[in-house]
Amino acid sequence: MGLTHIEGVVTGPTGIARTVTFLVDSGAKYSLLPPDDWRAIRLAPRRRMTFILADGTQSERDVSEGYIRLPQGEGHTPVILGEAGDEALLGVVTLEILGLVLHPFNRTLQPSRMLLA
Repeated sequence: MGLTHIEGVVTGPTGIARTVTFLVDSGAKYSLLPPDDWRAIRLAPRRRMTFILADGTQSERDVSEGYIRLPQGEGHTPVILGEAGDEALLGVVTLEILGLVLHPFNRTLQPSRMLLA
């Protein structure tokens, strides 16, 4: 299993934008920005949430909202405001909002196939 990284541009509420390299993490619910990135685009906490990590430990983090633009799509998405040492992550909620999925074999982002009822 390999790792997939993608470069995107994140914009905050004031219009300030920053290029970020994300690890595409299909096991992460929300996307995460390290402190240098979310502070640079002036995101502010909107709520605090408790997350359960892969090892079972709990971690409380602030959450905000940003605008993410990838080569495959763009849109508003919840963003965890990371702490020192955190890596930028692109989570499944963001992928779903943008209509994307991580292809499991070639590790690329592709449009999702939506079923209409």
